[in-house]
Amino acid sequence: MKKTTIAILTLSSLIFAPTSFADINEDLQNICTIVKNDDKSELRKKLKKVQDDYNLRLGDYYTGISCGGNSLIRYSMENNATEVGTFMIKKMSKSDLSQAEQDGMALQQWAEANGHLTTEIGKELLDRIS
Repeated sequence: MKKTTIAILTLSSLIFAPTSFADINEDLQNICTIVKNDDKSELRKKLKKVQDDYNLRLGDYYTGISCGGNSLIRYSMENNATEVGTFMIKKMSKSDLSQAEQDGMALQQWAEANGHLTTEIGKELLDRIS
C-alpha cells in the first residue's frame, strides 16, 4: 500500500490562521482514497465543502496534494479512476493543467511517458489543453 501524504502549500495570495491549515488538511485527508476508488460523487462533495468553507477551488490547492508521490490527476491515471480524473481535468484551468509538476514534467508529458495519454483521462486532458 502506497503511503499517502497531503501537504497544503501556502498560497501567496491567501493568508490563513494556523488553525485553518489543520482544518483544510483534515478536510482533504481522504481525498487520495476517493480518487483511487473513482468516487466522483464523494469527490464533488469534498471539493464543494472546501470551496464553501475556505473559498478555494481545486487549482488553488492541487499542487499541495500528493497521493503516493503523484498529483491527483496522475494518481487517477495510475488507478484507472476515469470518472474522477476527467472530472478534475474539467475543473482545472488550462494553464494549471499545462504547468510543470514537482518532477519538472507537465501532465501531458508525464502521461505520454507513462502510457496514459491514450486513456479516457489522457484524451480529456488533450481536449482540455488544446
